[in-house]
Amino acid sequence: MSAATVTTRDTSSLRRRALGVAAAVVAPLIIWSIGAVAGVDYTIESPGQPATVIGAGAIAVIALASALLGWAALALLERFATRVARPVWISLAIVVTVLSFVPVFSVEATGGAKLALGATHVAVAVALIALLPRPRR
Repeated sequence: MSAATVTTRDTSSLRRRALGVAAAVVAPLIIWSIGAVAGVDYTIESPGQPATVIGAGAIAVIALASALLGWAALALLERFATRVARPVWISLAIVVTVLSFVPVFSVEATGGAKLALGATHVAVAVALIALLPRPRR
């Protein structure tokens, strides 16, 4: 394999993953915005905590942090478990997504808020699972 081939593959992988992170941030913001325009009340109440309104900033920060952590986990798997990195990471991403619904169901909020916030979790997962791992050869 020539140096040009390695560089092109690395560059295209980096671009694809950066696109995945961007999509993982933009997609839930779109869902949140549609809900806001439709009149969804994003106020949630956790037991023992004051009511909190989930805003676009919180959505963006949590989505970005999740995407970057996912990328880091994938990079570590690719470094230390090359052969199984893709299937292990996808399995891990699915488990984390399922577990991310626990807070959605454990807070008091309107049905619309729970639906929209749950959809944001799915949107982040879909973007990351579709764009972070290397495509099968």
